[in-house]
Amino acid sequence: MNVTITGRHMDVTSGLKSHIEDGLDRLRTHFDKVIDVDAILSVERHRHIAEFNLHANGLRINAKESSGDMYGSVDAALGKLDKQVLKHKSRIMRHKPRSVREPQDFDHHVIDFPSLSESDAQAAEPNSTNHRIVLKEKFSIKPMSVDEAALQLDLQSDHFLVFENAETNKVNVLYARNDETYGLIEPPY
Repeated sequence: MNVTITGRHMDVTSGLKSHIEDGLDRLRTHFDKVIDVDAILSVERHRHIAEFNLHANGLRINAKESSGDMYGSVDAALGKLDKQVLKHKSRIMRHKPRSVREPQDFDHHVIDFPSLSESDAQAAEPNSTNHRIVLKEKFSIKPMSVDEAALQLDLQSDHFLVFENAETNKVNVLYARNDETYGLIEPPY
């Protein structure tokens, strides 16, 4: 777990740091991948504000609380964060794939583009292609929403997921980006 604690208009004591880390240990059991937590503690007049931003498994959760005591604000914000995490986990657990329509089968082809030497490139005609299929595989496409596809992609080890969008009834591709976000490819028609 990567925890960043920032204090605005205040010094963060070691006791407060250990209190925050102990509270965040409860959340560690809910996630199997790396968790990043940004804790921002600030004081504005007589209000002590604790804000937590959690990033885990492609999920972003924010909790912010204020009170007259910083420890009380931290405890309230951590409680709010814990409730949101449990709500997300229960949503995943009760998730059931849609069974409205039968999945469709599609072929997947990987095409290899061999490199041409200069003499081969001159000898080849402009209209001819030198493509070669190196892998052919069939898989079924299930109708689901974009949110369900994102959950499925989190559970798989693949970098993309081909699915039928339940809202548009068109084939879409959801892919994981390097900055831990998702991209969606939709047909233009």
